[in-house]
Amino acid sequence: MRGRLLEFSSRGVSLYVKTIGTGYPLLLMHGGLGVDHSTLSAMVKCRDAFQLIFYDHRCNGRSRGADIQSLTWENLVADAEALRDRLGIPQWAVLGHSFGGKVAQEYALRFPNRISHLVLMDTGADVSLVQMSAAKVLEERGFSRAQVESARRLFNGEVSVKELPVIMLKLGKAYYHDPSLVMQIRALWSALRIRSRPDACIFGFQRLLKGWTIMNRLAEIQIPVLLIAGRSDFQFPPEHQIKMASAYPNARYESIDHGSHNPLIEKPKQTLELIRQFVK
Repeated sequence: MRGRLLEFSSRGVSLYVKTIGTGYPLLLMHGGLGVDHSTLSAMVKCRDAFQLIFYDHRCNGRSRGADIQSLTWENLVADAEALRDRLGIPQWAVLGHSFGGKVAQEYALRFPNRISHLVLMDTGADVSLVQMSAAKVLEERGFSRAQVESARRLFNGEVSVKELPVIMLKLGKAYYHDPSLVMQIRALWSALRIRSRPDACIFGFQRLLKGWTIMNRLAEIQIPVLLIAGRSDFQFPPEHQIKMASAYPNARYESIDHGSHNPLIEKPKQTLELIRQFVK
């Protein structure tokens, strides 16, 4: 993915930033925790319509210099706002996937005038919904006892850095509606490009996300919101998305059939068209 590279400092961290394309600015907040901007690389197909701004959250990917204890909502939001100021952009659209969607919502609550459109992809507004239901959904879908227990432990912060790769391997197929050989090859190719930071993932579930919810504050976000989620997403199933959409004053929910947690990989054409039309 070619583009203009930029590194700048924000609250003691050097953020890794990549911009590509021309048009209306669209900030891309990757999921994780513990991965990087390349998980959203399918968005480059929209470079003709948007100035795409990829970056790695602090303590994630190729961003450098921050102690893991600095991984707070205040700092994550301040980093995004410092980036906007550094690029000289008065207002932009923001897209957040999974964990990035949580950061995007926190950003919208704290800096409502800086965002024109908010795209939330396979994310939630209350971590307890994932902690309570993700393992149950997998059990109902016939996943093994080991996979179900792995999901429960992961989302409740009960795994170690050493265990994390094994647990993610066990859960790999759960992240896709159709874990065919072709889809597994695509997922593997995507994973090989990722700069992983397991410590950020563990810290996130143990500390940052513990007890996190903003469900009772969604009405404060007045800007247009588009929620996109794969119908088969075991973390954020349709009932969660409908509940979120109804809490926003100006939201639309689009379910991706035959998609799960990664619609940009599974159904890129449909997903990108939804984003294009909404932000445009």
